[in-house]
Amino acid sequence: MAEHAHSERFDSQMFIGGQWVDAVSGATFDSINPATGAVIATVPRGDVNDVGRAVAAARDAFDSGRWGQATSERERSRLLFAIAEEVRRERDALAELEVLDCGKLLADARADIDEVAFMFEYYAGWATKLAGDIPPVGPHAMSLIVNEPVGVCGLIVPWNYPMLMAAQKVAPALAAGCTVVLKPAEQTPLTALRLASIVERVGVPAGVFNVVTGFGVEAGEPMLTDPRVDKISFTGSLAVGRHIQRTCADQLKRVTLELGGKSPNIIYADASLAEAISGTCSGVFGNQGEVCSAGSLVLVERSIYENVISQLAEVASEIRLGSGLDPDVTMGPLVSSAQRDRVQGYVASAPSDGARCLYAGDLPSDPRLTEGFFVPPSIWEVDDLAPRIAREEIFGPVMTVTPFESVDDAIRLGNSTEYGLAAAIWTSDIKKALTTARAIRAGVVWVNDSQPAPSESMWGGYKQSGVGRELGPYALDAYLEKKHIYINLS
Repeated sequence: MAEHAHSERFDSQMFIGGQWVDAVSGATFDSINPATGAVIATVPRGDVNDVGRAVAAARDAFDSGRWGQATSERERSRLLFAIAEEVRRERDALAELEVLDCGKLLADARADIDEVAFMFEYYAGWATKLAGDIPPVGPHAMSLIVNEPVGVCGLIVPWNYPMLMAAQKVAPALAAGCTVVLKPAEQTPLTALRLASIVERVGVPAGVFNVVTGFGVEAGEPMLTDPRVDKISFTGSLAVGRHIQRTCADQLKRVTLELGGKSPNIIYADASLAEAISGTCSGVFGNQGEVCSAGSLVLVERSIYENVISQLAEVASEIRLGSGLDPDVTMGPLVSSAQRDRVQGYVASAPSDGARCLYAGDLPSDPRLTEGFFVPPSIWEVDDLAPRIAREEIFGPVMTVTPFESVDDAIRLGNSTEYGLAAAIWTSDIKKALTTARAIRAGVVWVNDSQPAPSESMWGGYKQSGVGRELGPYALDAYLEKKHIYINLS
């Protein structure tokens, strides 16, 4: 992909079997700048034929041993380190491309790209440390437990953190010795293609890493049903995740699903309110609310309730909407017109559903942004969790606030959602913090913080928030099979 200035429109191709190719059908689709509604790129609209080509390339690269067997662990490690170095070298261009494609703030995009580089470094280190085990089975035999790559992996990533989510799957898969077919979200295909150019440049063997751009039904679905694909890893909505699990069940295909969330954010009266208010707002309004772990279900102890909702509204009123490339802007557009309309639908129906508006922001006044997909931040008071905006994942800058009476009440409300991805707890009482953290049914619980997700640790949810874990050494398990080799020594 050629270098470009942010004012230019550019075109690109898919990356399959080490080659840059158009869709077999010749079909294309446009990538839109969500801040302006302008077309910034035209990319191939892949379908079952293109997925078939990519899977065949990945299958051949794996079965021939060009990656998992013939390429040593040291060589895999070296290449992953080289990818990290190139990502870091292209940091500013990648971050700008991410802003243009998905609408986030430039500072946030730069932080994402920094983490992408680190993630490839982190798993580069793991590539040489995937040791097995020798369990004791008596004096007359030996048991060897060895790790082997699961095979060809179909990786389907969302549009809210396009390159970060891609790296979160690609890096451990490659470190484990798998080959991959990456399908970026149709709304945000551009940094995945730029990653392909980096992979090509550093010398990863052809077929090991492939990118197919296109829509879910056309380019994602074929990976679910193709028997040559051994593993699917998906991050996205609950509805699609359920469909993926059902479809893959016919082949007993390995599946990792990181799905939605409706994360409780619990503020106790003994919390440091300045930190709690700031963290709560960033945990809901950060990345335009397009965060699966957004702490949008805000629960506040009754004795400080009025004070807290006043301060939340004050912080929200200081948010400035606009293009993510504008350094004075603090919230960008939503990713697409469809997502904007979806979020606006929740907001429009909230009053009739029993919610009371505490704060509603304004659209940007810049006439250049009138075609952008902006939704102002809003805060809604709900007495219980019956309204849809208090129960369903919105994926936009919408916060609900509900008072609670006690620790048990906070836990009950926090566990009332069908999701279980994350939760935040604000308190200065360590006993209260640990009691609540242990009782909340969520895969990630933050105490006096909101939204950190270090690559060295773990990510994944309980209940309807998914299956399996990502990040840290835990991600590697998703891309490895364990084999028992029994040797009779008698």
